[in-house]
Amino acid sequence: MMAPDLNALYREHLAALSARADAALERGGFDHLVVPAGVLKYQLFDDRDYPFAVNPQFKAWLPVTQAPGSWLVYTPGQKPRLIFLQPHDYWHVVPAAPSGYWVDAFDIDIIRTPAEATALLPTSSARCAVLGDADSAIWPMVPNNPAPVVQYLEYHRAYKTAYEIEMMREATRMGVRAHRAAERAFRAGASEFGIHLAYCQAARQDVVDLPYRNIVALNEHAAVLHYTGLDTLPPKTLRSFLIDAGASYNGYASDITRTYAKEDGPFESLIQAMDRLQRELCNKVTAGTDYRALHLDAHLGIARILREFDLIHVDPEVAVETGVSSAFFPHGLGHGIGLQVHDVAGFAESDSGGTRAKPEGHPYLRLTRDLAPGMVVTIEPGLYFIDMLLEELKDRGLGPSVNWDTVNAFRPYGGIRIEDDVVCTEGAALNLTRTIWEASP
Repeated sequence: MMAPDLNALYREHLAALSARADAALERGGFDHLVVPAGVLKYQLFDDRDYPFAVNPQFKAWLPVTQAPGSWLVYTPGQKPRLIFLQPHDYWHVVPAAPSGYWVDAFDIDIIRTPAEATALLPTSSARCAVLGDADSAIWPMVPNNPAPVVQYLEYHRAYKTAYEIEMMREATRMGVRAHRAAERAFRAGASEFGIHLAYCQAARQDVVDLPYRNIVALNEHAAVLHYTGLDTLPPKTLRSFLIDAGASYNGYASDITRTYAKEDGPFESLIQAMDRLQRELCNKVTAGTDYRALHLDAHLGIARILREFDLIHVDPEVAVETGVSSAFFPHGLGHGIGLQVHDVAGFAESDSGGTRAKPEGHPYLRLTRDLAPGMVVTIEPGLYFIDMLLEELKDRGLGPSVNWDTVNAFRPYGGIRIEDDVVCTEGAALNLTRTIWEASP
């Protein structure tokens, strides 16, 4: 396959961002968009800094994620300016000078101290939309985060450019490679910590480079939705493995989850049933689909699996209506993804604000918008055996809806989650995760 022309893709991306910024600034009544990359932050009562996390509004414009103290300035009709902090420092690695396919699109100024940015920033802060946190302020350039500007930019960030899709495709390649290494480590009997190390080595990313903390869960730990404990010794009996882990590339994230059984048997069959449902849901990522309806489709599909495997006694429709399905599937179907793992504006009614409500009884859904071409979403149905939620069913008088003997047989396996990153297009859904997974050895 021919390699993509990143120079052409990036210039199209920059044109799209510029058009969005023009509209956002006009709406807010500003002349300039000013975006600090962010600064290093230190632990309380200590001289140790936290890992640097770049401002998403900054990395939307250029693939620079490790340049604290830098600034981006955009003025409609002008070439964007990058004020790049490259300090004289022998204690730490200094950011390399900007290079690559994107640099010709910017006027670039190199500064050696943060204060030098003042002379290069616009002279009137009153005419600037400054997007960042208070710690990034250099007087008089203090972040104001005007709502009309932020709402517009975040709403439209859901629609990915071809360049952004390519960045996410590469992040997915890295994630798939690491997931395969993690499965091999699991099959070899490694501990959660050992599997985590195998993943990081294969991804070629340390913990601070990954888009989120790896969830590496063996056996019952898979019933903890955001389990990050990482036992250093393997369990005496190895039954199941759930891994939710991604990778980062040029500021963009992938987010992938897989579940495995150690041996063939009922739990492996349950995984396969969930995998079939997940694929069906991925294929429904089409233009015009209300993501809330897709979430409810997932509940009905999971309820049918619960009935098929004799985990519940009631009809699937009844399980959804009474909330029985929510005890087994308590989180949302997925979320937007891109510059952030849980991308912004998931509930936005429009680029002027407003909120689209979640379905009643489903408080943890992270996306309520209608899907449209360019959107990238995760599809991650789950089925878990969580003691607290199952006990709540008994407390609500719904205990008879559940076959407790079958539930008890599955409890030691924890649960199942399967997750892909899927692009909504003008036609059929593009499953980034499956496409790359099936093409890789």
